[in-house]
Amino acid sequence: MRSESGFEQAGGTTSLSFGHPVVTPRLTLTERLREKYPDFELIPDLGSRIGSREWFRGAATCAGLCAGVALLSPGFERPIYGSIPTAKAAGADLMRAQAIAPLDKGAATGARLGATRLVANLTDTPERPIIQHSVTLGSGGALQAVLARTGVGKGEAARAADLIAGAMALGDLKSGTQLDVTLGRRVDKAQPRPLEKLAFRARFDLSLELIRTPTGLALNEIPIAVDHTPLRIRGRVGGSLYRSARAAGVPARAVEAYIRSIATRTSVGRIGSDAEFDIIVEQARAATGEVQMGNLLYAGLAGGGSGKLQLVRWEEDGKVSWYDGSGKGERKGQMAMPASGRISSGFGLRRHPVLRFTRMHKGLDIAAGYGAPIRAANDGTIAFAGRNGGYGNFVRINHSGGMGTGYGHMSRIAVRSGQRVSRGQVIGYVGSTGISTGPHLHYELYRNGVAINPRSVSFSVVQQLDGNDLRAFKSKLARLMAVPVGGTRKASAEDDADSAAD
Repeated sequence: MRSESGFEQAGGTTSLSFGHPVVTPRLTLTERLREKYPDFELIPDLGSRIGSREWFRGAATCAGLCAGVALLSPGFERPIYGSIPTAKAAGADLMRAQAIAPLDKGAATGARLGATRLVANLTDTPERPIIQHSVTLGSGGALQAVLARTGVGKGEAARAADLIAGAMALGDLKSGTQLDVTLGRRVDKAQPRPLEKLAFRARFDLSLELIRTPTGLALNEIPIAVDHTPLRIRGRVGGSLYRSARAAGVPARAVEAYIRSIATRTSVGRIGSDAEFDIIVEQARAATGEVQMGNLLYAGLAGGGSGKLQLVRWEEDGKVSWYDGSGKGERKGQMAMPASGRISSGFGLRRHPVLRFTRMHKGLDIAAGYGAPIRAANDGTIAFAGRNGGYGNFVRINHSGGMGTGYGHMSRIAVRSGQRVSRGQVIGYVGSTGISTGPHLHYELYRNGVAINPRSVSFSVVQQLDGNDLRAFKSKLARLMAVPVGGTRKASAEDDADSAAD
């Protein structure tokens, strides 16, 4: 009782306090009127109960209010007079200059002071002898339009674009290129200003400059020396591989590529803090001081219980792969399903739905929509692509290790014989060609030419370089190992403390 309502009242369960009568609050005038006339509405709704007593009373009230407003209004045609400030002749000109005059009267006030009688119009204005602009190029094809917008005449802008096109393709100019434009003095103000000079950085290794000579515009090509020696950085993994590599000066994009590459060969979480990373990145250093970083070329890891790991970037036919020091590539996982759908018929003996007799079903039937993409289950070479009896449109792929796959009943074939395909590449589309009752993919898996159950076997593929490719790979690895270590700095006490904190 004390916690809810105090000592004198028990939570509202009694009508009397202990020894004290209950005091009834006094009602206001509005509450007494509502209690006496509960159906009375001061402002009735004129849209309901039309014709009732309450409606007529409300209409009379509304008419009375409208009449009161009309009687109290000053009128619509009667002007409201006010006092107009007057000024002496000395201050009238100043007031007129500072006032905001109507724009339709030709006024220019509001943004600045208006002209007074002390302002006299000039018959001619002086002109600057030289104008310098710094403009940003949107795209290479817009070079002529950019020059025209800066004040260069159309003919001279076209001449400048033709001279630059002789040194490089205008489409190779990157958007965002800064153009330094200098315009000279013109003889007549009705004519555009002549182009005196145009200078810009055309490429990382080239600057172009247009200069006016007595015979017209001339183009100067200024080559910029570029050192393409890769950047090699070594360091200790410490508490965090990413942070240690970034602290050593490796670009963030290269560190991410490094971690992804070594993660295919070893567990990143098991790399010891005493391990040493070795990273080589493409680098272009211009004589003017600019530096451009490229792709990761080499990923090395040694010590820390992880052994020695060497991975080299190798590009072939536009496809990038990573090979270790002996020329072995990445290990591919198990074969992927060639189509998205449900398995409608499995491997083994069955009654053929069309021929109506029992025979061996050498693959899996995957029910899918007509025209759905069919993808290669793994890397390989197309051994056959064409019409093949009851299989209809059929594709066969030879994989490494004596393995092969077949894909039947396609509506359309997207590859040709002898073509190399990669895992997941589209090779055709689901159909119902050949002996088929509806759109589906007949998928077969072969080992040494014999069909086996695709659901019972999974295999991995290890790429191996040989012949000329292996010799070129070894030569590239030797050149990378000859790159001197650079970009590292000696660890200080503060770095050791940060590493310990990590």
